[in-house]
Amino acid sequence: MSVRTATGAETEPLSEKQRRILEYLRENADDRTYFKSRLIGDELGLSAKEVGTNMTAIADGEFDVTVEKWGYSSSTTWMVDS
Repeated sequence: MSVRTATGAETEPLSEKQRRILEYLRENADDRTYFKSRLIGDELGLSAKEVGTNMTAIADGEFDVTVEKWGYSSSTTWMVDS
């Protein structure tokens, strides 16, 4: 399944885990800016490592949220802007 970007273009298909993470970020980016992989994983039933591995595809893609790796203490932190 392809995913539409902020510009309406279709991107390479995201995996099911990547789509779940992207949807989670879209739903929560207005409420906060920083997300820890561990806490995203807790919400989605994934490990912090699974989140970090799959977050790269979102960070490298062109979506309606911007994701940047921010910090590494006690779990990778991601800065998300919608």
